[in-house]
Amino acid sequence: MSGDKIGGEYGEIRANIDIQSLNKYLGQHGRGIRVPVEVKQFKFEKYGQSNPTYFLTDKSGTRFVMRKKPGGQLLSPTAHAVEREYKILQAIHTHNTRNKPKAYIPIPQPILLCEDSSVIGTPFYVMEFLDGRIFSDPRMLEIPKEDRKQCWLSAVGSLAALSSLVPSEVGLENFGPHTPYFPRQIKSLSKVSQAQAKVVDMETKQPVGPVPDYDEMIAWYREHLPDESKTGLRVVHGDYKIDNLVFHPTEPRVIGILDWELCTLGSPLADLANLLMPYHVDPAEVPPPSAISGFKGQPPDAVPCSLEELERTFFDGFGVPYPITEMVFANSWMMFRLSIISQGIAARYAQRQASSANAKAQGDRFPMLGRMAKRLMLEGSFENPKAKL
Repeated sequence: MSGDKIGGEYGEIRANIDIQSLNKYLGQHGRGIRVPVEVKQFKFEKYGQSNPTYFLTDKSGTRFVMRKKPGGQLLSPTAHAVEREYKILQAIHTHNTRNKPKAYIPIPQPILLCEDSSVIGTPFYVMEFLDGRIFSDPRMLEIPKEDRKQCWLSAVGSLAALSSLVPSEVGLENFGPHTPYFPRQIKSLSKVSQAQAKVVDMETKQPVGPVPDYDEMIAWYREHLPDESKTGLRVVHGDYKIDNLVFHPTEPRVIGILDWELCTLGSPLADLANLLMPYHVDPAEVPPPSAISGFKGQPPDAVPCSLEELERTFFDGFGVPYPITEMVFANSWMMFRLSIISQGIAARYAQRQASSANAKAQGDRFPMLGRMAKRLMLEGSFENPKAKL
């Protein structure tokens, strides 16, 4: 499989890794891995994975993926927790082996976890390599329209399977806090956003500034919190979207969910709203260059599947009656959250700490995303004036 099919080319290793030490460890502990292995590093230039990811090919030609913590001093002891990624993959793999295919959650099979930093400098884990397609653009323009629809339905169905997983049944009851998810998000991200807004640009001496209508929006979110008891405490992927999914090489179905860095326990509505975000973005409102693609206001032929069908498919699979008014909050909050993330890029650019070549363009879009979040709130409130979200 060529590098571009997995969502990024791979090339030479950019950081020092003791290949001899790695091969020795894999030879002793890597069940099914025939050493020596050849090591390449994924570039991920467009989307910038924070955990270095490597492409391994063993002596027999079998391919694997290795993810490790970055080297050097980490800003947070909880950041880049590859151990957590491995734990969730192992728990889901165990679930898959115990259940019928209908309950199967598509993931790469975890192979091993090494917590000994003396081997290659940091903890790492190895997992199965999935030979498939990753679509960086949710429009999936390179495949037929009917395949696009089936791919999106499969993405929603895979999320419903994940959201149906009861954490305590697979040993994940202590994987995250049991308090309501969205209040936790609001509390932590509001502090982050306030700090980011005060960052002053090194050259212009102007502050980054707040997300539009920040105080009003935070107050609305706090007053209209969803009833999370309706969905229960579930595994939240944290970044569930089309380009974090691997699709079968020729069939329109998901074969793997990737990038579990942000996983925790909480509300599955967060993952659903994140996945369906393109349906609330009008591409005419997004100035180039931007990685945001959207379906809002587009002709039917340009939309893979109706939003209603996708939502209905999720809730049918999850076992919750459709429609659910809590999606008004979830859709708006996840867009607002993206605005705060974009504001963070703007703050890092202001301090000239952002590494991406298009960091300024990514950071400049946070006001636009904030306005989209408010529009989603207003449109949803108008459509459901009596709803207690």
